[in-house]
Amino acid sequence: MNRKNLGGTALVVLPFLLAPVVDLVLFLVFRDRLPDRPAGHFTLDGRADGHMALIWYPVLCTLVFAVTGVSWSLMVRRGEFHGRAHRLLVAGGYAFAGFFGWLMAAVLLANVDAVEGARGEAQGVSLPLWQLAAALGAAVLAGGIGAGLAALRPAPVPPAGGEPGGDAARIALADGEVAGWARSVGSWWLPLIVLLLVALGVVGLILSGWAAGLPPLLTAVLMAGFVRPCVAVDRRGITVSGTLRWPRVRVPLDRIEAASSQDISPIAEYGGWGYRVRPGRTGVMLRSGEGIVARLTDGRKFAVTVDDSATGAALLNTLIDQRRAEH
Repeated sequence: MNRKNLGGTALVVLPFLLAPVVDLVLFLVFRDRLPDRPAGHFTLDGRADGHMALIWYPVLCTLVFAVTGVSWSLMVRRGEFHGRAHRLLVAGGYAFAGFFGWLMAAVLLANVDAVEGARGEAQGVSLPLWQLAAALGAAVLAGGIGAGLAALRPAPVPPAGGEPGGDAARIALADGEVAGWARSVGSWWLPLIVLLLVALGVVGLILSGWAAGLPPLLTAVLMAGFVRPCVAVDRRGITVSGTLRWPRVRVPLDRIEAASSQDISPIAEYGGWGYRVRPGRTGVMLRSGEGIVARLTDGRKFAVTVDDSATGAALLNTLIDQRRAEH
């Protein structure tokens, strides 16, 4: 890693290091004045309705900022964020760290010198609603600092080349010949999530009734429709549909300028999996690897990860040429 990349990475990581350091220093300072089971969850009116073992405070603080910081850094450094989008994403990391850093500190300080119950649980602890407003203020202030620091460095610029263009691959079709292409997309994690949601729903039904069990079951039913979706290319454009053909995402052929097959990293380039919306691009990300990337007439991109994407992209380019010839 050269000095320029190291400086950019340090800029992104900085808030995810400072926030937990401040929170953990507060924890060490007030450790002897905290109950064995501090309040960790509060209702909207500020009353405590949940407690946790004291050791979980530093553990959760470290995990939240470590996991988020690593993910955010990978997304910023490896993703295709350029210009203003890059600065906004850096500022977003600072805002996130400022918001949760303030809230975790507020929860800790609310438990200082709290009276302990029979099982060591904090009694009479509350977190006023104004603390949420203060956390939002901290997020705005931290985001502004992040934006200012990002503006001091040159933002990444889009690389030259690599765009679908007029020399992209085609598939030879005879005059009047009609062709289509379709592939299904599978992923190991989606069926697992569906099963976990079903298990949570069943447990919720048994322990707490419909209010706790119905939401995860409904979510499982919706996600089950996308366990093995289908990507199709034909004269209508490119279509991504679920197992039941609904819901679906379709990009009409007349909105596509050109297409290509590219390697796609969902986390780095699109911020995760599923249907993703990012500045200048949208996509359906179900796994890492090859996919079809279509450049649209408005300058945006649409991408979907799928096997044999080179064939699908080549057919799209051929169909685009045919449509232009017809008009």
